[in-house]
Amino acid sequence: MSPAEAAETGNQSKGTLRVVQLYPRDMNIYGDWGNALVLQRRIAWHGYTPELLEYNVGDPFPDDVDIIVGGGGQDSGQLVIQDDLQARAGRLKELAEDGTPMLVICGLYQLFGRFFKTRTGAVIPGISVLDVETRGTEERLIGNVKVSTTEFGEVLGYENHSGQTTLGSGVRPLGTVAKGTGNNSNDGQEGARYRNIVASYLHGSLLPKNPAIADFLIRTAAERKFGSFSPGSPDDTYAALAREHAGRRPR
Repeated sequence: MSPAEAAETGNQSKGTLRVVQLYPRDMNIYGDWGNALVLQRRIAWHGYTPELLEYNVGDPFPDDVDIIVGGGGQDSGQLVIQDDLQARAGRLKELAEDGTPMLVICGLYQLFGRFFKTRTGAVIPGISVLDVETRGTEERLIGNVKVSTTEFGEVLGYENHSGQTTLGSGVRPLGTVAKGTGNNSNDGQEGARYRNIVASYLHGSLLPKNPAIADFLIRTAAERKFGSFSPGSPDDTYAALAREHAGRRPR
């Protein structure tokens, strides 16, 4: 809710939550920018003022960060951002360890790990925020995904990746795959959870169909910044319809 919107409705903002989107110029594939838009809208629905910022290669990194969101990209996009990401590794690790809520999808999920080894053998170093390793393969994992046994209920999305990720002991999976493949073609797990980070291969974008994850990020950010979270009344009508439709779709 903007100050103008708050004035029109007679409601006063509960405070500002700043969302920083990492590398939308190069890491924004399969609609991942929609995750930032959902956060912006739901923050306003909860009665807070959203501030949405973009961080691209070479930009000054914002001092005040409440939520971080990042998307996927092709190998070429990862190569474009890798040096800048390494330069920001220390700051991102500090934020992660301090409990800043983050959502990282596909390519940034991979680069938040230890490394991504491409199919040609090239190694793109990660920033080791997450205890995961990714290796490119000739197999492409593509299609609709349904993830069960998550703290957010059933999670729905769409995967399209040839990198296969293995979790280390320092993280736990987001959930168990009920339909689709997930992190790799072997263990039946999807995504990773560490502190207040949600990492996933699911595009679509993820948050429009999974508002419980969006609200987790918002609630966590508000509690860290203001000491408590006072929820509003989000309109989940279209989210429910999207979930119903996605749940019916074949692999």
